Parts: sequence; structure tokens; C-alpha cells
Amino acid sequence: MSKLKTNYLGIELKNPLIVGASSLTSNIDTLKAIEKAGAGAVVFKSLFEEQIQLEELEMENELEEYNERHAEMVKLFPTLKHAGPADYLAKLKKAKEELSIPVIGSLNAMHPDTWAEYAIAISETGVDALELNFYTTPKDFEVEGKTIIQSQIDILKSVKEKIKIPVSVKLSPFYTNPLDVISKFDKTEVEGFVLFNRLFQPDIDIEKEELIQTIILSEPDANRLPLRFIGLLYGHIAADICADTGIMNGTDAIKMILAGANAFQVVSTLYKNGIEHITEILAQIESWMSRKGYESIDDFKGKLSKKNLHDPFAYRRAQYVDILLRSNDILKSNTL
Repeated sequence: MSKLKTNYLGIELKNPLIVGASSLTSNIDTLKAIEKAGAGAVVFKSLFEEQIQLEELEMENELEEYNERHAEMVKLFPTLKHAGPADYLAKLKKAKEELSIPVIGSLNAMHPDTWAEYAIAISETGVDALELNFYTTPKDFEVEGKTIIQSQIDILKSVKEKIKIPVSVKLSPFYTNPLDVISKFDKTEVEGFVLFNRLFQPDIDIEKEELIQTIILSEPDANRLPLRFIGLLYGHIAADICADTGIMNGTDAIKMILAGANAFQVVSTLYKNGIEHITEILAQIESWMSRKGYESIDDFKGKLSKKNLHDPFAYRRAQYVDILLRSNDILKSNTL
């Protein structure tokens, strides 16, 4: 599969398939199975600052539970310092040592100072790159969007100043103008963008009358959103582009590369179809390339981006006028 080689974040990958951060990429045996199936790289399960803080609080509560139950016993347990991210970092380092394919770290922090602190710690494990997960759930009416964006730019600059490995940013699509935000981030000389981060939304149990959290895997149609923005961005930013969300098979992956992606991430399709589906996706891409006469990924990367299409309405809303005018014919064809 030498024809599948690509470059992402300045790293040469044997193919563009990257297994995204998830519980699949936290276990060393599963990681080895992913490598054996042919993945080009893996993103190790994310380090969440909230999880570390919760674990510290739980340990503190457990240690304090029996305090002062005896008049002469002020402390039943000795004061212990929580390991914090130490266990996570040890597993990440082990993964890097035991895998031959590139390993990318992933970080979800909360505060400007801790983003840089944890980024440094992750980089010291020897990983090949670091993926920063930027998203904000609005909860304050007074905070303007530009304030949030500037905060993320400042965090990105701080991280870039403190570590030497390549950095990518995994973004949500919930900006007024994602193109403007990405262009601003691109000026920090970030090496890549992952489009888009899939965020879990709350649900309500009407019998218990309480909020619940459920995991819903991606569906194929979800890839239309990153496809649009990849097609718009290709050739207009210096950083590489990695497609994410709703990529279920080789056909989906090929579409992303035609739009301009250097690489793509998969997770949901592996939960649905198993780790061995990696091999099938790569075989589908290679078969299509052979049928089309392409010798390398670069031969068709960005071929159908806005930059390389002569249609002035490509990737714009106006293209749907034709669909609306032909809606009856389209509906009939889909119901036959």
C-alpha cells in the first residue's frame, strides 16, 4: 500500500487513516491490533483536566471519610498526593514505545495555565504530535464570541511556544464563521486542523425527570459538514487538514481527500464494524485509486476543492437552488 502514503503535521504516514481518540486507543492490546490492521497513526485517548480534578476530589473525600471518629485520631489515613496525570502519561509513554506507527497525544484542559502545563507533560512522553481539543459550551450570557476565540488563540500560542512537537487543533463547527477562526489560528503556525470535534449533547429522561448522558455513534451523513469546510479551506491555509466525523468506509474517506484532506480519523465505524474494518477501508481506497489510475494520494487530493473547481457556487448555499427545483424528481428516485 505504498501508494497510500501521505504527510500530516510534517509526519510521513504510510496511509491517511488515523484512529481517533477514544476508549479504543487507551488499551495497549487494542492499539497493537489497530497497528496490525494497518492504521497510519493513532490518537491516544484524551487527557481531560476535569477527570483529573474529579479523581482528586473523590480520593480526598475517601481519605477524609473517617476523620475524627476517634478522640485521639485526627487523621485515620495518611495524607496522600493524588497521582494526577501520572498514570495517564505512563500509559501514553508505553504506547509510544511499543507501537511503530506515529502516536498523537490529545488534550482537553480548562484553564490557560494548565493547557501549557499538560501539553509539556504530554510532549515529554515522546509522542509524535499533540492534538488540542477546543470547544466551549456557552453558559454566560455576557461573554462575547470574540472573547472566547481570542482566549483559544492565546492558549494555542502559549502551547506552541512551550513544546517542540507539531500541534493540531480539533475544532467544533459552532463558530459564527469557522473559516475566519481557522484563518486566525493558522497565523499561529499551527501544523494542522481536525474538522470537526463531535460533541455529546444532553438528553432528558421524561419518567425520571432528569438529565441523562448517552453516547450516540456517528452516522454517515454527519460527514457532509466537514466535507464542506475542507473543500472551502483547501489551498487557503498553510496547515494540514484532517477530516473527522461520519467517515464509515473507503468511499467516505476518498470524498474527504478529494475535498482536500491530508488524512482522516475514524472511531464510530470501528465500534460498529470492528478493528479489522481498518484493513477493509484501506483496501477500498487502494482499489478505487487503481481503477482511476492514481499512483498517490497527492494525485487527487483537493481535486474537488473550491480552489480547483470552476463552479463559482461550489460549496455555497446557492448550489441547493438546483436541488429545490428538482426536489420532486430526487424524492421519486429515492423512493423507487
